[in-house]
Amino acid sequence: MADPLNDVLRSVRLQGGIFLDTRFTAPWSVYTRVCNEDCQAFLAAPAQIIAYHFIIEGALFVSVEGAPALQAHAGEIVLLPRNDAHILASGAGLEPKNARDLIQPAVSGGLARISHGGGGDGAHLICGFLASEQLYNPLIAGLPRILKVDVRQSTSRDWVESSVRFAANELIEGRQASSSVVSRLSELLLVEAVRNYAATRGDQEVGWLRGLADQHVGRALALIHRNISDGWSVEGLAKEVGLSRSAFVARFTALVGMPPIRYLTLWRLQTAKLNLRETQTTIAQLARSVGYESEEAFSRAFKREFGLSPTRWRDQPMLD
Repeated sequence: MADPLNDVLRSVRLQGGIFLDTRFTAPWSVYTRVCNEDCQAFLAAPAQIIAYHFIIEGALFVSVEGAPALQAHAGEIVLLPRNDAHILASGAGLEPKNARDLIQPAVSGGLARISHGGGGDGAHLICGFLASEQLYNPLIAGLPRILKVDVRQSTSRDWVESSVRFAANELIEGRQASSSVVSRLSELLLVEAVRNYAATRGDQEVGWLRGLADQHVGRALALIHRNISDGWSVEGLAKEVGLSRSAFVARFTALVGMPPIRYLTLWRLQTAKLNLRETQTTIAQLARSVGYESEEAFSRAFKREFGLSPTRWRDQPMLD
């Protein structure tokens, strides 16, 4: 049976990379954030970046401003879906150093390293990223700032562990790890993180995450996310997922919190809004790329949603 979560997250079209081998000894504390240059060997112009740290040995605390610190141990992977600047540390109350000041450049095309700390208990991390050229995806936008996956309890445990170690070893030896292996690893990491998060939320969650757990709504979300420019109708989606029109609308609305076409429209317009700010695509080209047959129809929808025409939005990028 198809897995809607896999299908929807595949629509994000992630690429992954591993760029840093870090070894710390207590006491230690660093602050860091993945930058575009960390991704350049894998993706020329990432629009979204998810940072992650795979703890090979030891334990550490991860924190972002305004959120409680999270403790992680060997065999766990910490992901930061919004690529927030964050602190990694052996304990609380330590003054963090800038991790970039500690990086030892790669030798002969291998993996850059950090070796730092006070000589106490050790922690070994592999640092990587998942990146996408998409400027907006509501799935990523709806995730918390930090997610943790216990690979030891994952259904993909052996594959994830062996893939991370394989990619890291290849880079340490100065060889480029197989892009197909790392990309598949990227998908699995995000799927496992989101699945784990969904299990902790249960019926508290209303939105795409809860919808994904439903056989019919999850299938509809996967179809919508596969290509936002497709000319989906309520009738077409209902037929694809095997429900009547009324049953489909009621089920989708109850689980996701809005009707299916409203959900599709919001994703299209949010995607367009970010593209207007970040690219020089013409309004007509952008309208077609997000599923509108005419520039006029797109402009009307955009103004209804955001209070400004696409042209005015582009001319006044600081408005939100």
